[in-house]
Amino acid sequence: MKTMDIQIFLEIIFWICLIFILHTYLFYHLLIRIFALNRNGNTKVYTVEDDLPNVSILIAAHNEESVIRTKILSIINNSYPQTKLEVLVGSDCSTDKSNTIIEQLIKEYECISIVKFEKRTGKIGVINSLIEKAKYELVLLTDANVMFDQQTIFELVKHFKNEEIGLVDSNMINIGIKKDGISHQEKTYISAEVASKNAESLLWGTMMGPFGGCFALRKKLWEKIPSHFLVDDFFINMLVLKKGFKSINEPNAIVFEDVSNDLSDEFRRKIRISSGNFQNLFHYKHLLFDFSWIAFSFFSHKVLRWLTPFFILSIISILPFIIENHSFYFYFLMGIIFCFSLVTIDFLLKSLKVNIKLLRFLTHFTLMNVALFIGFLNYIKGVKSSIWEPTRRNQ
Repeated sequence: MKTMDIQIFLEIIFWICLIFILHTYLFYHLLIRIFALNRNGNTKVYTVEDDLPNVSILIAAHNEESVIRTKILSIINNSYPQTKLEVLVGSDCSTDKSNTIIEQLIKEYECISIVKFEKRTGKIGVINSLIEKAKYELVLLTDANVMFDQQTIFELVKHFKNEEIGLVDSNMINIGIKKDGISHQEKTYISAEVASKNAESLLWGTMMGPFGGCFALRKKLWEKIPSHFLVDDFFINMLVLKKGFKSINEPNAIVFEDVSNDLSDEFRRKIRISSGNFQNLFHYKHLLFDFSWIAFSFFSHKVLRWLTPFFILSIISILPFIIENHSFYFYFLMGIIFCFSLVTIDFLLKSLKVNIKLLRFLTHFTLMNVALFIGFLNYIKGVKSSIWEPTRRNQ
């Protein structure tokens, strides 16, 4: 190839990478929210006067003594008829007072039962076991640290009157926001994700993954999750879509989670999730070639975002070779260097207990992409275990 041809080729790659980044972080989300503005959601729903279906509520727990009682009582005190509930708690070799607390509650409420795992099994193994034991056709999966609003269960379950719907996600509200750390940035990110997932729900019923803290699905759609997988909620969501059912978000199904504020803890969690994302990407890669709204949502919302660190690295690698072609490339490179300098400044300021929100957003974005890159490397090396430790929260 001639030097000129190489230059043109590199410029094309640069612009493709940049457009992909802008699409997955900006254009896609703006477009779907605009087109969803006048759309109505599912109207074929149960009402409170109907004979509501029975629900099995499944909780995987490991050493959750600080939250498990409050969690279970948030279920018991829900508006949904207690006689139509089954609460199964899988205690994954808990060594604290979790089992004692659960057993005390069992004496008070007949609908609660505990399944004790004598060896660490991991969340995936616990969920696989609990779903097999669940008595009812509708199952609600929820984390121990996620608290219910009084209407949460009904707002999730009401949509299953519509036979086309296979999964319904909740609306996660983050609490415990602090000025230091990254809890504010996490809340902003999650709120934006909720809005986009709701738009996908309204447009095509192709919500791209529930927040694993609380969602409901039809048991008949479930298949055993591979034991080494790390992100069960997205695996289940794509399984539902693959089988031809809709996956939607219900904004009124409110749940509360104490968001993580510790930068290092959250970074490790994101690495783990990133490895799980690539597991799901390669497991469901065939769905990208269906030329459907599922494929479009999957590619735009998730795949391009997961590949963003590689786009960024490509752009940084290409810029020195095309910088003389146009002044735009020079200023673009200077902008990247400036942004990395701001991230460094943010770390220095944080050590001095000085917190600037705008800088922290830039740090949050950078660490998300570093975590994705490390998560990909871990995926390539092979993930052998899905056993987890609960993330420290702000309680």
